[in-house]
Amino acid sequence: MGNLLEVKNLSISFTQYVEGLNRHDLKVISDLTIDVDEAEIVAILGSSGSGKSLLAHSILGILPYNSHVTGEIKYKGNVLTQELKEELRGKEICLIPQSVNFLDPLMKVSEQAIGECKDEKEHDEKKIKQREIFARYGLDESVDDLYPFELSGGMARKVLLSTALINDPTLLIADEPTPGLDSQSVKETIEDIKNLKQEGKGVLLITHEIDVALKTADRIAIFYSGYVIEINSVENFINQKNLLHPYTKVLIDALPRNGFNFAEGVQPLDVVEGCPYYENCPIRSDKCRNEKPELIEHEGIMIRCFNFKEANDES
Repeated sequence: MGNLLEVKNLSISFTQYVEGLNRHDLKVISDLTIDVDEAEIVAILGSSGSGKSLLAHSILGILPYNSHVTGEIKYKGNVLTQELKEELRGKEICLIPQSVNFLDPLMKVSEQAIGECKDEKEHDEKKIKQREIFARYGLDESVDDLYPFELSGGMARKVLLSTALINDPTLLIADEPTPGLDSQSVKETIEDIKNLKQEGKGVLLITHEIDVALKTADRIAIFYSGYVIEINSVENFINQKNLLHPYTKVLIDALPRNGFNFAEGVQPLDVVEGCPYYENCPIRSDKCRNEKPELIEHEGIMIRCFNFKEANDES
């Protein structure tokens, strides 16, 4: 199976004007590299508000006008131009959004799932498919005539997922699909996403919930201060010794089952000259202060750290 999605050296910044006409460029994502294969779930795990969702918006071509993007995104080996993004969006590449607010409050959910149709025949065909998909996710016919405000949190998530599946996409982007749900709805959402993998679809899961990533994904990319600092298999997260980056280890160590062992320090809000984790890193060197490490491969794991680069260079 080949790569569905390849993101290489993606950086996203926004032009802002502060105190009148003083121009300021706010960099939110820096040098992001990641890929998703067919029948694979890859999670981007990072704190709330860290800019993870901008990756989804960049893939879909829905970033605001004041954004500046560098790097490359490919889908099935083809560079995703804005024109191609618009062509594939909602068809081969679909978003499972994080909020019920993406649904039109004045339209019945079944009609939203069906979307625009060129004629009555297409509408009838999509209606049959909509009902099949709704039924697959436990949404009976009574749900078809409901408006978004009449849905429970779990039902709304299933409607959003069903809507994304109407056109049988190959790549799905699930953007924070579980916040605010009760434990049973979270469990169902995880199973729904894992079932997409069984159908051969690729899934990019964007989340800040560690357990959701661990229970759902095949690989996890750790997002820190706008950078991906480690990409590792879920199996390696079971044994902390198999994790490489100090921040990844701290993140797992802070889980309730590991004793809530929190580390001091916060993610830097401004662009730093050297490694973004420099101030909090227990294994930092002088080189880390002034130079940014690249994302490299070390024994099958992607890691952004000079310690492992130098180990690779010596071997």
